[in-house]
Amino acid sequence: MWRWLCDGGSLTKRLRQAGTGAFRVRVQRQRYARPRPHEAALLGLRRAERALVREVFLDTGGVPRVFARTVIPLRTLQRTGYLSRLGSRPLGAKLFADPSLRREKLQIARIDQEQTMLEAATSIGASQTDTLWARRSVFVLRKRGLLVNELFLPQIASCRAPRRMSGAVSR
Repeated sequence: MWRWLCDGGSLTKRLRQAGTGAFRVRVQRQRYARPRPHEAALLGLRRAERALVREVFLDTGGVPRVFARTVIPLRTLQRTGYLSRLGSRPLGAKLFADPSLRREKLQIARIDQEQTMLEAATSIGASQTDTLWARRSVFVLRKRGLLVNELFLPQIASCRAPRRMSGAVSR
């Protein structure tokens, strides 16, 4: 699990290399909403400020491996409007293709039952007793930030972990 959590490269690319079948993004919800307080704080947003919130499952071989929640402030969308029109295309492919991309340091956490991201895991059959891990980081694209939260589901264990890790340190 540590290799998945600490790899600073594209999770989309890593899942495609994992050898567990075709990769697919399954959009659960995309809407304009107020981010959670801890998300707003990381992005420097005011309390009532809205953002585009995108929640997806990343599947390989028809099995959900990761739940991802992305928060894109409206000021970021002014420069990267195409991010609001991704549909079932992976966000990572767009982010890592942009030469202006800078990823800030990863934050890693064990997810407890009280935490809201756990709802996504239990909705696809994860047990309340499963130890779940998540990571998040702010990406800076064209001098504007967006937040990506990734919750690794128990089914990630059957995927081949990244061999060589890309640096998780900001440039």
